[in-house]
Amino acid sequence: MIHFERSEFDGRLKDARALMQRDGLDALLVFSQESHYYLTGFDTKGFVFFQCAVVTANDDPVILLTRKPDLEQARRTSIIEDIRLWFDAPGADPTRELQDILAEKGLAGKKIGLELRSFGLTGDNHDLLRRRLDGWCVLADASYLVRELRLIKSEAEIEYVRKAAELADQSLEAMVETAGPGVFEGKIAAAGIAPILEGGGDMPPSGPVLGSGDRALLVRSATGYRHLDDVDQLTIEHAGSYRHYCACLMRTLTIGTPGDRHRDMFSATRDAMLAMTDAARSGNTIGQIDDAHRATFDNAGYNHARLSACGYSLGATYSPSWMDVPPMIHSGNDTLIRPGMILFLHAILVDGPRNLAMSAGYTILTREEGQTPEVLSRLPLELINR
Repeated sequence: MIHFERSEFDGRLKDARALMQRDGLDALLVFSQESHYYLTGFDTKGFVFFQCAVVTANDDPVILLTRKPDLEQARRTSIIEDIRLWFDAPGADPTRELQDILAEKGLAGKKIGLELRSFGLTGDNHDLLRRRLDGWCVLADASYLVRELRLIKSEAEIEYVRKAAELADQSLEAMVETAGPGVFEGKIAAAGIAPILEGGGDMPPSGPVLGSGDRALLVRSATGYRHLDDVDQLTIEHAGSYRHYCACLMRTLTIGTPGDRHRDMFSATRDAMLAMTDAARSGNTIGQIDDAHRATFDNAGYNHARLSACGYSLGATYSPSWMDVPPMIHSGNDTLIRPGMILFLHAILVDGPRNLAMSAGYTILTREEGQTPEVLSRLPLELINR
């Protein structure tokens, strides 16, 4: 149940420790489930409870503090051997057990990083932790330490992303085949899930974002599936997920005969996607992708309908989001594009006054400097009509 070679985990931990030493950290408290998975393989949704891995800057073994329901999960899905437990009880405070571990490692008075930007560290638990450790050690925000490593994918990770991309293609094909006048949105969404699960993938960490009519203008999931009208619009944004690595696609379909406005919006959207893809070359900045996105839409007269960002990084993520940020792709972001990044590019038009939507999106792999990125979808950019 461990999906990478031990040598890959050893290399990741070595790199993380190098960054810790760079930043003057004596230890790192890992709360992000994505970091747990990346550094050790630990695979669980138990991060909704207090769960922390202690990684020291030296070569001491990783120690995990978790609840008993995750004991076997940690033993069987990770390389962690030292697993400590805290137990549910009235007034339970797992930061007490965590402090005992830190004291055991001689970390009193030391500088310790923690992942603040994480769904695995809720505000109340952070408050417990801060009150427990303030004055006992020096706490520092290290939310982006492991994130910095995860941004560039290894060959093994890229293979998982490729599989996720193929599942995303199959999922979109199934949804397009199912869509049509009178069809229930829930039936379309269900058709898209089957190829992912039957292909050995995972339930995506969120979505699909799927809606017709007024709901086609939404860019988040919302409850209330409806039946498509004879003339309609249907927006689909979804992810294929394999070993938790995600690859996304996005399309707006026209139902019945498409109008001239939809056709023109699609042309602008296709042009924006092509310009963004060309801009996503190693050596450029992330912000230059959005500059191309904005220029294309603005020149076509759609500045009122475009968004202020046009994508984000992808990787191995858990609920509630497949967005693996930072970086977000927005103008002014000076993050350099490097080979081995997985980015989701999307071009979205939301024309509220006219109640019209149009969108397209796909996942890319950045390559060596000077080379255009690889689009990880075999499906063409074309206006889909059902």
